[in-house]
Amino acid sequence: MSASGKTIRLTMAQALVRYLAALRVHTEVGEAPLFGGVFSIFGHGNVAGLGEALYQYRDQLPTYRAHNEQAMAHAAIAYAKTHMRRRMMAVTSSIGPGATNLLTAAALAHVNRLPVLLLPGDIFVSRRPDPVLQQVENFQDGGVSANDAFKPLSRYFDRIYYPEQLLTALPRAIQVLTDAAQCGPVTLALPQDVQTMAYDYPLEFFAPQIVKFRAQGPAADELQAALELLKNAKQPLIVAGGGVLYGEATEALRCFAEKHAVPVAETQAGKSALAWRHPLQLGALGVTGSPAANALAAKADVVIAIGTRLQDFTTGSHSLFGQAKLLSINVNAVDAMKWQATPMLSDARLGLAALSQGLQDWRATTAWHTLALEQANSWRTTVDWITSQREVSAPALPYDGEVIGAVQRSSIDSTVHDIVVCAAGTLPAELHKLWRTSTPGGYHVEYGYSCMGYEIAGGLGVKLAQPERDVIVMVGDGSYLMMNSEIATSVMLDRKLIIVVLDNRGYGCINRLQQACGGAPFNNMLEDCLQGPLGAPAIDFAAHARSLGALAENVKTIAQLEAAMQRARAADRTYLVCIDTDPTRTTEEGGCWWEVAVPEVSQREQVKAARAEYEQARHQQKV
Repeated sequence: MSASGKTIRLTMAQALVRYLAALRVHTEVGEAPLFGGVFSIFGHGNVAGLGEALYQYRDQLPTYRAHNEQAMAHAAIAYAKTHMRRRMMAVTSSIGPGATNLLTAAALAHVNRLPVLLLPGDIFVSRRPDPVLQQVENFQDGGVSANDAFKPLSRYFDRIYYPEQLLTALPRAIQVLTDAAQCGPVTLALPQDVQTMAYDYPLEFFAPQIVKFRAQGPAADELQAALELLKNAKQPLIVAGGGVLYGEATEALRCFAEKHAVPVAETQAGKSALAWRHPLQLGALGVTGSPAANALAAKADVVIAIGTRLQDFTTGSHSLFGQAKLLSINVNAVDAMKWQATPMLSDARLGLAALSQGLQDWRATTAWHTLALEQANSWRTTVDWITSQREVSAPALPYDGEVIGAVQRSSIDSTVHDIVVCAAGTLPAELHKLWRTSTPGGYHVEYGYSCMGYEIAGGLGVKLAQPERDVIVMVGDGSYLMMNSEIATSVMLDRKLIIVVLDNRGYGCINRLQQACGGAPFNNMLEDCLQGPLGAPAIDFAAHARSLGALAENVKTIAQLEAAMQRARAADRTYLVCIDTDPTRTTEEGGCWWEVAVPEVSQREQVKAARAEYEQARHQQKV
């Protein structure tokens, strides 16, 4: 009973939806709902209980229909990422395959520390229709359902057996979704009979609440240790991770770098934390990094890792930082203590401010600062040259770098207005090096899980979050074929995407990796796959997109691509442009070693040679 004694009788599903609809958050433009809506594909297990509740509250909490459960969860995750984790969405599915289709997205959100509320339907608690349609039976545990697969992929998991459980489960779920350190997917499994059960809920439970995001400053002892480490540094380097963006610390980063003459390199998640033209911006770091960033990483005596989980692509499989000492500023204790770092548990913005105040007039050496400025400027000049190339002599095909340049030239303010979206294959490497943005969040590449199929669905989520900006989805043909259904959703919702498909006729990225490890070209490019008498399919991506309601065209040259991009920008709906690209060419500048295990035994001389190189490279790893 509430303090006022007033209650309201609702089904569990109605109570859940009403609670979510009441949550609010402060944004730059004023107060807004914490949840931007619910993506749903209905089926048995959620259509009767949760479906009726969503209909009842559709004006307060909009419901969006999608075409694929994994894709709709990707869209919800991208929405939260675009809002820097300050706003989010929920996703509901039926039981069975509808629920398990969400598992890949749950893993993606978990790896990337992004909030999404997953509401899969579940089997009957009563067991009366046991086994219900699509039920996965466990012969050793009668309480297990397919939704138990979400447990290792969720930051918080609960199964709602009684309607009154929501009184504790929902506040716990929201706490995890909005906690900087714990943030990630939350799963509330909803048995379909319990969804329809009623309970007298305290009316005050549904009073509008303003959700606040806490920012933790550093502890005095950890700050002191960090200051002692930095004051003895002569050649420091900042590694800006996603936590800089999520912590709204981009201005703090710029001020720190300028005051203390410290150059900045960016991870995939942290790219756009510092404007690309900033003199201390070294660019991308690591396996997909710039020569400027990687060269200084190898010479740095202290690396200041801010809001990064130090993925192997960032560290060159722990071979990149040489003998540098590591200072890790992070809200998550596990991330902060990786690789014998000096940890400073702190919000990025508050941590940088405290460090800067404590350092007073300390600066990196003049020689280091000068080297950083020279290297950063040299790399910007190289990027300008690569992305300005317009002519490719026939029969050669353009490669990704030239396509990226054409896309950016098609808008006079692309570095401010555009948001590029990508996820897997060759493109993330090229974009990490070559995409230019001056706006935090102008680079949206999912590379923590590197999930093929995220691109178009993620683009939809970005557009829902930022409808006034041009969202450019860049995707390879392989990833496009894995998941493209949300083109239809974007048309249905009038959320225009510009999709650029780079068709290299297969999995070009993995084909190159396969050969770099000594393997023969096999089962990656269409021409190297087992085929029937009709041979490899000739896929018309533009025709396919048109069949889903989009406008689309195929082009052959960079000049034609630039003209098509102008038409795409002027169009009134989702517009796809497809161009054939070279599967063998990549940007030669930059990059570093990445550990991919090579077989110890093989009959191929190429594999033996690759194994020898692999063993030699491993000597550079820090353990």
